[in-house]
Amino acid sequence: MKKIEFNFMGSRKITSVISALLIIFSTISISYQGLNLGIDFTGGTLVEVGYPEAVDLDKVRRSFDNSDFSAAAIQYFGSAKEILIRIPPQQGLNSADISSRILDLISADNTSGVMRRVEFVGPQVGEELREDGGLAMLYALLCIMIYVAFRFQMRFSVGAVAALIHDVVITLGFFSIARFNFDLTILAALLAVIGYSLNDTIVVFDRVRENFRKIREKAPVDVFNISLNQTLSRTLMTSFTTLLVLLALFFLGGEIIHGFAMALIFGVLIGTYSSIYIASPVTLALGIKKEDLMPVKKEGEDLSSRP
Repeated sequence: MKKIEFNFMGSRKITSVISALLIIFSTISISYQGLNLGIDFTGGTLVEVGYPEAVDLDKVRRSFDNSDFSAAAIQYFGSAKEILIRIPPQQGLNSADISSRILDLISADNTSGVMRRVEFVGPQVGEELREDGGLAMLYALLCIMIYVAFRFQMRFSVGAVAALIHDVVITLGFFSIARFNFDLTILAALLAVIGYSLNDTIVVFDRVRENFRKIREKAPVDVFNISLNQTLSRTLMTSFTTLLVLLALFFLGGEIIHGFAMALIFGVLIGTYSSIYIASPVTLALGIKKEDLMPVKKEGEDLSSRP
C-alpha cells in the first residue's frame, strides 16, 4: 500500500494569503468595534441568586427587561436552581441600591429567590485587569521567543511567535466579530491556546531539526514537508482527543463556561492550522539551512579522538 504524503509547503502561498486576510479582517473588527468586554474589564455588579427549585430563566429575563437593568446578562450558574446576573456599571447607583432593586425584581413573581453573593467591580479595577491581562500575554510571547531561540535557532523562534500572534489575533477577531462576551475566563483560554499551539509547533520543529541532520541531500522545503508528514498523525490525534473533551464541556458543562470552551475549541483548530501553515513557512522564508542546525565541532575534537 502506497504511503500518502501531503505537499504542505506547496500550498504555503495560498494559506499565507488566507491567513493574511483573516488577520486583516480581525484587526479591522477589533479596531472599529472592539471586544464585547465583560464586567471583569469594564466594571459592574455580579449577583448570584439561589432558588429552592428550578427557575425559568426566560421569566427572570422578562422581569429585568422592563427595569433599569435591561442590559443585564442572566444565565444559569451550576444548576437550574441558581442564576448569575451580570449588570453593567449604573450611573448614580451604588452596590447597596443595586442589590435592593434586584431583590425587588426577583421577588416580584412571588418566587423565593435568595441573594447569595454580590460583587462589585469598579471601572478602575476593570481597567487594571485589562492592562495586566494584555501584559501577561506579551510577556508570555517574549518568554516563548527566548525559549525557542535557545532550544533551536532564532529563525525558528520568529516562526513560532508569528504562529502564536496569528492564533491570538484571529481568535480575538472571532470574538469581536461574533460579539461574544470577553472576560477573564476567555483571557485564560487564550493563554491556554498559546501553550497548546506552542507545544504542537515544538514537536514539528524538533522533527525538522532531527531530519536536517539525518537527510542531508534534501532541500529545506523537502525536509519540512517530510517532518510535517511524519508528525501529522500525532498532531491530528492530539487535536481530535482535545476537541472531544472541549465539545463535552461546551454542550454539557453549562452556560457559564460556554465562552471558555468556545475559545479553546476555536483556538485548538486555528493552532493546529498555524503549526503547519504558519510556523514552518515563516521559518522556511527566513532562510533556514541545514548548516544552521548542525552540531558545532569543538576545536581539537578530531585530534583528541585519534588513537
